[in-house]
Amino acid sequence: MNISSDEPGAAGTMAAPCRRGPLAWLETLNKALAMLVEIPAALLVLAEVVVLLAGVTSRYVFHEPLVWSDELASILFLWLAMLGSIVAFQRGEHMRMTAIVGKLDSRKRAFLDLIAIAAAIAFLAFVVHPAYEFAQDEVFVTTPAMGIPNSWRASALPVGLGLMLLVGVIQILRIGRWKDAGLALGLVAVVIGGMALAGPLLVPLGNWNLLLFFVFGVGAMVLLGLPIAFSFGLATFGYIALTTTTPTVVVVGRMDEGMSHLILLAVPLFVLLGLLIEMTGIARAMVSFLGSLLGHVRGGLSYVLIGAMYLVSGISGSKAADMAAVAPALFPEMRKRGAKPGDLVALLSATGAQTETIPPSLVLITIGSATGVSIAALFTGGLLPGVVVGATLAALVWWRYRGEDLSGVRKASGREIARSFLISIPALALPVVIRAAVVEGVATATEVSTIGIVYAVIAGLLVYRQFDWKRIYPMLVSTASLSGSILFIIGAATGMAWALTQSGFSSALADTMKALPGGAITFMAVSVVAFIILGSVLEGIPAIVLLGPLLFPIARQVGIHEVHYAMVVTLAMGIGLFAPPFGVGYYAACAISRIHPNEGMKPIVGYMVALFIGTVAVAAIPWISIGFL
Repeated sequence: MNISSDEPGAAGTMAAPCRRGPLAWLETLNKALAMLVEIPAALLVLAEVVVLLAGVTSRYVFHEPLVWSDELASILFLWLAMLGSIVAFQRGEHMRMTAIVGKLDSRKRAFLDLIAIAAAIAFLAFVVHPAYEFAQDEVFVTTPAMGIPNSWRASALPVGLGLMLLVGVIQILRIGRWKDAGLALGLVAVVIGGMALAGPLLVPLGNWNLLLFFVFGVGAMVLLGLPIAFSFGLATFGYIALTTTTPTVVVVGRMDEGMSHLILLAVPLFVLLGLLIEMTGIARAMVSFLGSLLGHVRGGLSYVLIGAMYLVSGISGSKAADMAAVAPALFPEMRKRGAKPGDLVALLSATGAQTETIPPSLVLITIGSATGVSIAALFTGGLLPGVVVGATLAALVWWRYRGEDLSGVRKASGREIARSFLISIPALALPVVIRAAVVEGVATATEVSTIGIVYAVIAGLLVYRQFDWKRIYPMLVSTASLSGSILFIIGAATGMAWALTQSGFSSALADTMKALPGGAITFMAVSVVAFIILGSVLEGIPAIVLLGPLLFPIARQVGIHEVHYAMVVTLAMGIGLFAPPFGVGYYAACAISRIHPNEGMKPIVGYMVALFIGTVAVAAIPWISIGFL
């Protein structure tokens, strides 16, 4: 989940006390670099849609598979991930925790923003040469279908990291006073130099270094507002370089491995689909139909919000896109009925957590990529847990709104309901089309997003007559930016997970978890608590990449079905992600709603309790997750 750069503490937004007038040549260079990166990134998103759609059409319609389509998509995908990461870095959209930084005064917050950029520059400077070496080594590997050197794909790493390094230097010079920028760079250099000098003292510590680098180091960097991906990357690079004899090029290799899973191509495509359903009126048609059904009952629009988030989440994979599609359609009317702003944003956040298991959830796709669990099974198992947790939220809505005054609310007539239903049929059919395409084998979980994109475009042009061509390019760039920030985190987290595994930590963790008294029940309870905390601090995707490969095998050993376990940890991470004061998803909901975070702090407590009760129910009753497998 990203917070837009106009939120307090977001990288790229500097407070006035640390700003100076921009230098003309820096601004010109910054704009030129933005165009150089954004245009290819947008074209790559389009190219991925075309390539995958061509593969589906050729295989299913003409029964002539394109053997090169997946290979070409994989090559383009790494370039998309790296260029998208550059766009996100330039826009200040890399994921970071700003709960603590945002509470500081503007000058301190601005200086910590400079520290965050300086730390990112340090990491990029460390890995750009190993990335070049990695790409050189890939010259000798030939792709099986297209017969070209794999360096065509791998060269995205040194090019992307090098351009990101240039962006970092430009950003730190253009948004802060040179004195502050120099001080930030100097402080980062002093810390890195101190760690380097202490290197010989660290080697004898053995696995205590894991605590130093991956608990204290990562924790300090995340709390200080460094982007999560760069926090992971710096800790991993420092651990490898200072305490082991492993070549640092391995860090780049593991990042490449993490970002190159073809299943992750679903990330940008479902993000784009989420933006399309908002632009084309598909989401609004769903909301209007549900509003005509339930708008006249007490708390009716709150029920509509819960249901609409469930339906829209069945199309998009991005929570930010889901909330942005639903909230503007409902909140004005809910305000007219007297709903308090704090309660609106609290319920929006809660529904964001509730629908984390609804396919095509990006978290579920990441679980499948990181742990090898069937994506189709995860998509099937995720539907009912969302209903159960939604029911607990609906129960709380009923209690809170049981005395709502509906004297000024008119009940929709049967004709109005029928009309809104007819209008919403194409919108309501889209989630069914997406799931049916996967279940029937028409397309993979990655390819099915292209079918949804084509469907949304046709519905927008021919049915709802809402298609703003001027928004296409910004949407493609936004898709690349959000996807790049997610994929860069996955790459960095994969490197960190590899370091933890090689240290022997994974086997020690497995032994400890298996030795817990109470067996499966205790293991599940500990997992719920752990993932609520991790979801709050790290977000769901990096937490899954880090711990999924370690914990899922243990879950199987203690007798927990892997799909059941996936649903429980996904819901637990959702609670952490959307729970203030640390959950970044909560602040994203506030930004989308344009409601101050303080207003939702009290109302959200009840919703978090309801979410926890629903999660416990899903954990206690495996059938909810695996009954339809």
